[in-house]
Amino acid sequence: MIKKTIEKVAIGLGLFMMFGIIAIPDLRDIIGNLVGGLLNPLLLILPLHIIIFILAAITGLYASLIQKYTMDWELTRRIQEKMKALQKEMRQAQLTNNAAKMKKLQEKQAGMMEDQMSMMKQQFKPMLFISILSIPLFFWVYLAISQSPDAAVIFPFWGEQKLNDKVWWEIQYWLFWYFICSMPVSQITRKALNIGGM
Repeated sequence: MIKKTIEKVAIGLGLFMMFGIIAIPDLRDIIGNLVGGLLNPLLLILPLHIIIFILAAITGLYASLIQKYTMDWELTRRIQEKMKALQKEMRQAQLTNNAAKMKKLQEKQAGMMEDQMSMMKQQFKPMLFISILSIPLFFWVYLAISQSPDAAVIFPFWGEQKLNDKVWWEIQYWLFWYFICSMPVSQITRKALNIGGM
């Protein structure tokens, strides 16, 4: 009973973190400043790109742990294997122009929609749990970047880039740097915990 209540509260908080910024435009600054009370002292010790690296490593680790313990990986593997087998059969039916078999396989594919929906549903819950910690960190980094316009990082082949400049569209270099840093930690953790990809 307590576990289910905590889970519901966490899901509600995760939804609030994900969509609250749409309803309350000032939310990003409010949460960013609250997190700043804890993280701002780091700015006096470390360069901003190193802080982002550390946060990315931490979030990569806990995201993998949350996914490990909130998802049914056996179900995910079974559904993925069924989908692969079905796609292989469909390719063979297309190559041999077997219309009757194609029709049967398309019916089978429609029947598997329920499996795919349950897989998507179980991937959504950990995403909400992860957002409880990740989004406030993102809000803080966003504020820190706006207050440190000269903060930069050196990329191989690209050279030095300001963290608040845009890589592509609205994606700034700090976010790009964050994802580059979090991926190796996430992959190592997944390998160690024997969990599949999303």
